[in-house]
Amino acid sequence: MTQDALTADLHAYHNWREQIVRSVSQLQRWLTEQDLNDAQLALRSQQLIDRLRDDKLNIAFVAEFSRGKSELINSIFFAGYGQRILPSSAGRTTMCPTELMYDSMRPVAIQLLPIETRDGATTTAEYKRYPEEWLTIPLDLNSPDAMMAAFQRVGETKRVPVDVAKKYGLFNESDEDSLVTVHSDGTVDIPCWRHAIINFPHPLLQQGLVILDTPGLNAIGAEPELTLSMLPSAHAIVFILGADTGVTRSDLDIWKEYVAGHGRSGGRVVVLNKIDGLWDALKTEQEIDAEITKQVNNSAEMLGLKTSQVFPVSAQKALVAKIQGDANLLVKSRMPALEAAIAEGLIPAKQDIVRDSTQNEIEIMVSDVRSILQARNHGIQEQLEELRALKGKNRDTIVSMLDKIAEEKQRFEKGLAQFQALRSVFSQQTNILFSHLGKDALRNEIHTVRESMQKSMLSSGLSSAMNEFFRSVNQRLAKAAEQVTEIQAMMGGMYQKFSQEHGLAKVTPSPFSTLKYHKEISRLEKVYRAHFASLGTMLTTRQETLTQKFFETIANNVVYVFDIANRDVDAWLKAIMAPMETQVREHQLQLRRRLENVKRIHKATDTLEERVLELEAVETSIQEQQANLDNVLREVYGILNQESGGILGRAA
Repeated sequence: MTQDALTADLHAYHNWREQIVRSVSQLQRWLTEQDLNDAQLALRSQQLIDRLRDDKLNIAFVAEFSRGKSELINSIFFAGYGQRILPSSAGRTTMCPTELMYDSMRPVAIQLLPIETRDGATTTAEYKRYPEEWLTIPLDLNSPDAMMAAFQRVGETKRVPVDVAKKYGLFNESDEDSLVTVHSDGTVDIPCWRHAIINFPHPLLQQGLVILDTPGLNAIGAEPELTLSMLPSAHAIVFILGADTGVTRSDLDIWKEYVAGHGRSGGRVVVLNKIDGLWDALKTEQEIDAEITKQVNNSAEMLGLKTSQVFPVSAQKALVAKIQGDANLLVKSRMPALEAAIAEGLIPAKQDIVRDSTQNEIEIMVSDVRSILQARNHGIQEQLEELRALKGKNRDTIVSMLDKIAEEKQRFEKGLAQFQALRSVFSQQTNILFSHLGKDALRNEIHTVRESMQKSMLSSGLSSAMNEFFRSVNQRLAKAAEQVTEIQAMMGGMYQKFSQEHGLAKVTPSPFSTLKYHKEISRLEKVYRAHFASLGTMLTTRQETLTQKFFETIANNVVYVFDIANRDVDAWLKAIMAPMETQVREHQLQLRRRLENVKRIHKATDTLEERVLELEAVETSIQEQQANLDNVLREVYGILNQESGGILGRAA
């Protein structure tokens, strides 16, 4: 694999995604040209296009400090700049979680969130909505020195009293390692910043790559959003060890607590960095390789991995090799094998996610379009049968036909009254559903639980309040699931009734499940029991700190789950009603046309044969639309089922 192969793979994935956007846009235009793109379909297709364009590839780098994490990021992604982008030096350089990304709607700058914001219960995600809360440092892309100076700001620290550090969750007095960091005046060093966002137009970042550079063990534990949201949502996690130290106690703690349980196994890569420290001019290449292999074997055993999952590299030498164009040094650094592993763990998994979600959305859209075409075709067939039956008939027969269609129209209008009544009941049932998932009610409940925890004097009271919170949340989801089932049964009955009474196409309402929200709440409950519910935690952590951390981490993430559930339910409710509305509208239109046709024949304003020919032309047009839809769909699916190019192309 060449040094640019990972970049090529990411570029190929970006191009694949852009092809999908173009094919969906083509489908959208075709639907509009064919008068098939109603408001609901237009909204769905535009939302799909927006999601594809905003799609991100998230890769997280996790390690204890001084493992060469920033240098590894420089080597893999930013060697093309000819210098280090992220600060990298002996000791600790990454002091706060740092996101490298590019958003054209935001300034090219570094944004730093002050550590003092940890004093409240507001999450980093919420602060991202308020740029005025961040210190913004513009990046001068034309001045490497100015850029380096700006990047150095991310690692700034300050000295504060121990009590302040404890309040921010950055000092643990029961930890021996923390105690040795206390200065003679009773102060400790803490990061100046809680979170950093580096927004600049690097080609890979412009294509949707987001790099998360995390600090060491103590800082990870102090910022729970990393463990509950950012790391679990990463499409790949790169865990870095030092070749000189192997797996230390703190490395093992990070691995077990924050990495091993997250994501696909294929999306986790372990790096044994700084192998150049084992390069010894007094040893043979075989002896050096044997020593590296020994460290790989030991590390794999301690982490419970296969040796093939641990990649020994020298990030520093790889960076030098790429900048100087030294192919031999690059091979010796062993970086190409790691880059291949990252690409294979990151891109196919993400591609599968995008492919599945896009295909599901398109299938729903196409199903709606086919319903429209079937309804139109059915209406044309009815009109043709009626008009062909009138050939050679007298005026009395035509009058009888008019009466029949008028009667059918009247019966359908009664059905419309039932449909309007259904909409009213549907609205009531929807309100009940949203009452179970309502964010305002959930926040009120959170407020009540917080008050209960703050008033509790015993650890048992804290535990009881937190347990009650989860019981209530799960009960809300269970009631929501019951309401979803009731709505689905009601709509299914109405679809069947209209199909039997008015000949509308048989449609099965799209299903919906709350299982994924239950699973996410279950995951949060496991985190709660692991980090909050143990007797040791209850006895050793101050009540105020425990309460604040519970609501910063668990409760805020429960609110986020309910936010997603509300959005998904709203989309499902629109989708379940849309086919009925479309069919009713089309059937009403066809009835009116049938009536007009027979009236025109009755008045002899044109000949019967001419009208039959017109309808036959419309019938042919609908058949062509169905064939064209199949062709457009075949093209979309062809692009979806392509591999993004890089990895498979090289493997072949």
